[in-house]
Amino acid sequence: LFSMAECCLIADTVQFFKDNGIPFCAQNAVTDILNAIRDTHMSGDMHKMVAGDPGKYFHPTPHLKEVLENLRKTGKRLILVSNSPFWYVDSGMKHVIGPSWRESWDAVITTAGKPNFYTDTNRPFREVCEDSGRIMFAQVTSLEKDKVYTEGCLKELIRLLDWGPVEEGDNILGVGGNVLYIGDSLFADLVDAKREYGWTTAAVTPEVGFEMELQQENSYIMAQRTIDMLLNALRLLQDVLGPVDRTEEDFQVMESLERLVSKWRDHETTLLGNPFGSVFRARFQPSLFSHSLRRYCDLYMSSVSSLRNYSPQHRFYPEDSRLLSHEIKSPIDEECWDIEDVMDADCDIAK
Repeated sequence: LFSMAECCLIADTVQFFKDNGIPFCAQNAVTDILNAIRDTHMSGDMHKMVAGDPGKYFHPTPHLKEVLENLRKTGKRLILVSNSPFWYVDSGMKHVIGPSWRESWDAVITTAGKPNFYTDTNRPFREVCEDSGRIMFAQVTSLEKDKVYTEGCLKELIRLLDWGPVEEGDNILGVGGNVLYIGDSLFADLVDAKREYGWTTAAVTPEVGFEMELQQENSYIMAQRTIDMLLNALRLLQDVLGPVDRTEEDFQVMESLERLVSKWRDHETTLLGNPFGSVFRARFQPSLFSHSLRRYCDLYMSSVSSLRNYSPQHRFYPEDSRLLSHEIKSPIDEECWDIEDVMDADCDIAK
């Protein structure tokens, strides 16, 4: 998702060159733009600009404090781990939650250096002086609620919080599914948390909120239903034609319907309002991002505030999205069961 902003800046720069008749080498332009983005990010200039006027850059999150309070009431331990420096995190959290935002967290870790935070096994935590922002030299033997820390690693976090046994080697045991990790960067945060440690992961993906709203509009519903109808017509046509060779007329009819499908898919992409289309689709197939989201994330949401609609003890039972074609039953082939059938089957299994 962060690449979307890079693509937009590259496109705007190329358009500027063309509009003003400036000759350029495409490869050099891309290299210079990416270097400029990197230097701006590393210098902290962008962070200072945002922290200086958070109301201009941060979207309102009115229900975040409510979500955190609900989690704490049920005994959940909340830990904030960010790659940003403390002064930047402090500015944003004060704007979103309020000046006492740190009371919601059992531990606050800034400049964590993810994903190395997960892979390093011998990097100690260091305390941050809140007044000066300087890193202190004293050894950290426990994570206190009213203090701020930097660096560290997952192994040290588990040990200091007494989450469970820690193996002397590279393997970290005893945590796994007891942790819900929420992050907004799939490859910097969530992949290692799921792949290496088996944590339950939740991705914050703002784009899903926009697409869900769009999917409720009549124009989008009409486009999707038209595509479904045309694809169903193609399937039915081939069922009628059977296993025999196709005539030239058969091919003309099929290709005519396929062109209509392509036309309506283009229209559906146009409705999204951007030239890149959906981040979840590459044309009509799932995108790499979509595949990775499905593989490494148990949940995804447009905002952490979405959790306010669920109890902290809620159990999710998602649809099985891993089905292969031969495992998917047509509605026509499905049998009708009532509750008595289900109970009888359950009794048979118990026997």
